[in-house]
Amino acid sequence: MSQPIDNKIEASKIDRLEIAKSWLPRYTGMPIEEFGDYILLTNFSHYVDQFATRFGCKIYGEGKPMQASSNGEGLTIVNFGIGSANAATIMDILMARMPEAVLFLGKCGGLKDSTEIGHFILPIAAIRGEGTSDDYFPSEVPALPSFKLHKFVSDCMVERELEYRTGVIYTTNRRLWEHDEEFREKLNRLTCIGIDMETATLFIVGHYNSISRGALLLVSDVPTTPEGVKTEESDAEVTSRWVDLHLEIGIQAMTDIGTRGEQIRHFRY
Repeated sequence: MSQPIDNKIEASKIDRLEIAKSWLPRYTGMPIEEFGDYILLTNFSHYVDQFATRFGCKIYGEGKPMQASSNGEGLTIVNFGIGSANAATIMDILMARMPEAVLFLGKCGGLKDSTEIGHFILPIAAIRGEGTSDDYFPSEVPALPSFKLHKFVSDCMVERELEYRTGVIYTTNRRLWEHDEEFREKLNRLTCIGIDMETATLFIVGHYNSISRGALLLVSDVPTTPEGVKTEESDAEVTSRWVDLHLEIGIQAMTDIGTRGEQIRHFRY
């Protein structure tokens, strides 16, 4: 006699949890008990280096796919790499810790005349153009952040008298699309404010795993203009001018939300 469907689902969750408990320390080099309740995600080692320097804490994961550091006060940062597959992986293996909230500090390309290099974007949604998220939910399910987390990040930025944009991000698996006119016209029709390779995946897989999630994106290039395509030199300038502030906002938001923010709950339907 076959098992009831509900029992099979619960068994599947247990199996996935056991895998996550093995892979989170395996990929990051950091024991599960070192992870805090609040997680910052990034694509770049510089963010982890700056975090560790600020708090005087150890960086785990040298020679591993991901690097991580915790300040011993409930806050952790993880460099999970680049792309939607890595974004799905980190949001899956964070099941092993089930953090209170995850905030992605990412970079994106600006797609609007009003969106310039150095601007911050707090996306209200992301379009699932990457394909990875299709393995988690049907295409009709929107990729959304957790409202209360974004509301608190917004409050932190207002307190600092910093401007930010809101809008929809297009997430793609394509890295070299700037000279594809058909794809550029599609982006224009979709009225997106920015483009990246991770946000939609993080939102969807966070939803799938009942993890509260958000993203604060830094516009690092304007790829729809000939002179705006990212280069090593232009990215280095963005890093030197705005990354420290980007990280500081993330640290403040995720440090304060446990004491000042509204309780974040994730409901499954």
